[in-house]
Parts: sequence; C-alpha cells; structure tokens
Amino acid sequence: MQEKQTKKKHLIWFRNNLRVNDNAVLNHAVANNNSVIAVYCFDPRHFTTTAFGFKKTGPYRAQFLIETIKNLKETLKEKNITLVVSLTKPEYCISTLVKNHNISAVYYQKEWTQEEQEVERLVKESIKTSEVTIHSYYDQFLFHPKDIPFSSINEIPKIYTAFRKACEKKAVVRPLVNSELNLPKTNLLNEDYTIPKLKDLGLSEFTVHPNTAFPYKGGETEGLKRINEYHWDTNHIASYKETRNGMIGSEYSSKYSAWLANGSISARQIYWDIKDYEKKVIKNQSTYWMIFELIWRDYFMYISLKYGNSIFKLNGILSKDYNWNKSKSALKQWINGTTPYDFVNANMIELKETGWMSNRGRQDVASYWTKELQQDWRIGASYFESLLIDYDVHSNYGNWMYNAGVGNDPRDRKFNIQLQAKRYDPNREYRKLWLNDELF
Repeated sequence: MQEKQTKKKHLIWFRNNLRVNDNAVLNHAVANNNSVIAVYCFDPRHFTTTAFGFKKTGPYRAQFLIETIKNLKETLKEKNITLVVSLTKPEYCISTLVKNHNISAVYYQKEWTQEEQEVERLVKESIKTSEVTIHSYYDQFLFHPKDIPFSSINEIPKIYTAFRKACEKKAVVRPLVNSELNLPKTNLLNEDYTIPKLKDLGLSEFTVHPNTAFPYKGGETEGLKRINEYHWDTNHIASYKETRNGMIGSEYSSKYSAWLANGSISARQIYWDIKDYEKKVIKNQSTYWMIFELIWRDYFMYISLKYGNSIFKLNGILSKDYNWNKSKSALKQWINGTTPYDFVNANMIELKETGWMSNRGRQDVASYWTKELQQDWRIGASYFESLLIDYDVHSNYGNWMYNAGVGNDPRDRKFNIQLQAKRYDPNREYRKLWLNDELF
C-alpha cells in the first residue's frame, strides 16, 4: 500500500494564473508533494460563438494566450514540471490524467463567475472519488479576500472610493509567494505536448498592425520584462498619471492589463515592484496612481463576487430599467467605424485592427453606444470580450455596467464625444493615424 502511495502525483490545473512566479496554487501543490504534473486546457467552449454573434475569444487574445502557454511550458520545464496541453474540455482531460497518472490531488485557482464555476463542477464530478482531494485558492487579487476590511463579501461598498479608502487604511498586500521549486528531473513525463496554432482553434492567422499600441507578446517572461522596462529602464511609471489618457504608441500606459488578465503576472508583483521603485527612485502621484488602478481591478472582481450573475444582466447590479435598443445597423456602423463621430470611428477601427484600445477610447465608445444610441450594453461587452487582448470578465462587465448606468457610477455620466475628441486628440493625430481620411 505504501509503495502505491509513493507513486501518486499531484495535478495543477492552470486557468487564469499562467505564471510560475508568485503562484500560490503551484506553491501549495509542490510543497505538499514533489511529484507534480501541470495541465492547461484550451477549452473548446472558449472559442464558440456567443448569443450576440461574436467569437467568444477572437484571434488577438487567442494568439496572446498561445504565446503565454508556450512560455509557461518552457518555464515549468525549467522547474522539471511537465505541462500537459489539451484541446479538450477540462472535465475530460483532467479525469483522464487522474486515471492514467494515479493523481491523488488536484490544485487550481478558484473562480466564481458562472461559466467558470460550471466547469469546476463538471471537473469535480468527473473525478468524484474519495482517493482524490480538491484544493482551490483565490490568487488573482491584490488584497486577498481574507484580508479586506469587511466582515463579508455582501458588505463590499457600492462606490469604489469607499472600498479603496477602507482597503488603503486597513488591508495589507501579502508578500510574494516563494517560487523556488527544486523538483528532480525524474518528475518530468516522457511526453511532449504541442501548443496549438490559431487554425487549431478555428481562428484565422493575422499580421500585427504596424500602428498597434500593443506590440507585445504573451507570457510571464514578457510580462516581467515589461514591468522592468516601464519602471526601471524608462522611468515611465514616474509620469504615468500625466500620460495615462494618451492614445498613440506603446508608452502612454503600462499595458499590464493583458498579462494581468490571464494571470501571467500578478497584481502583487506590480505592487511590490512599485514599492521598491518608490524607495529607490521616487514616490509621487504617478506611482500611487498605478496602485490606484490595481485597486480598481480588485474592486470589479469583488463586485462580481458579491453580485454574481447580475453583472451579466441587462438591468445590472442596480436593477435599473432602461429602454435598450438592438439595432443591427447601429452595431454595424459602430463596429466598422462609420458612425457620425470620427473620434468613435478611429477608436473602433483601432480595436478591430489590433485588439487594443486606450482606456480613454473605451470609455468614449461605450458611452456613445449606451448613452447616445441607447443600445443594449451587453452587445458592446460581448464584442469587447471577443476582440480585446486584455479582456477580463470582471473589469469588462464592471466597466460596461458603469458606463451604461446600471453599475457603480454614482453620477451616471454621459461623455460629450466632441469635447472628448477636442481634449484628448486636439491635433487630430490619433484620428489621422486610424482613419486615413483624405480630408486630413
């Protein structure tokens, strides 16, 4: 019996925590057993068409994910851990691995939105046996759920400022997780797994647009490189607050959101690197503002944790009843950049051609869609989900509810598109870049 026990392995199911450093799930799995296998599943459900007619994951984010998994496979191999890569549903792949490799425990990052929870349920059902234990951990937050100054998730404030001030005053960011893994080479499987290409996921290849503001590759190595560049090589972090509303080029903002979205870097890594920068170089409003934005990210995750499926409902978390439209012609104009507003058009063309759009642009095109046209905000959210490289369910739906007036904006604001264009693109440089209009 003892001999059989020593042959058992632990399985790490990677989801949106695609990194080796500062990974609590990986750390727990290895700490308890030095015989470990890892798996990532390109779940076919992530590449289907949504109810609104868009590919759930389009080519831009899919390519970034492919690059991320390729990097994860390499970094895990350096730790003598094999990454099994599968194009099947997790419940099928994981149950097969459990049987074939005598798995005694499965470790993964805990999620709470509906689709992710349903997959967890199916995985648990597929391996239902007293001989396999399940271990899941929250590892996507800046402030861990056990550390926030609220007695329950239901007490999360409706207003961001109240959440931020409470956390800044009473919550502490946990230190980075030790990632020194010393596994023997015998831990590696005698198998190699192919990383899929876009065509394997039912998507078309594309050429990166020369004007893209996001010329970066996916993966933990690239994410950590970006942190080092943005903070230490260029000192751009020191002027972040002044440049964050820019719209052209790669340096007006950090671009961390793409790596944060799939967990190839953690919010803690960014936070502690900023704290180090503040000690050694400068502490100012810009360094603080980056942390301010990380707390916003946390807030939207806590809002979805508190309200559940309400973040996907037409009336949002406020249960506000508006008269929403569903015009196919308006959608076509919005997507293709043929609306009456050239500022909206330029932003939408950038998104369509690159999978990226500035924060300023996202606020404006969402306001136009929801407040000016009064179109169903969920259609816009679904389109963003398909196109954005940095799509994150919590931030995407949180921001769309916010702009639609059914979320966390106490002022229910509507942007004046012409004034926004005049303020943020006064010389029309951004519009010239994307519209190629002969009138310019």
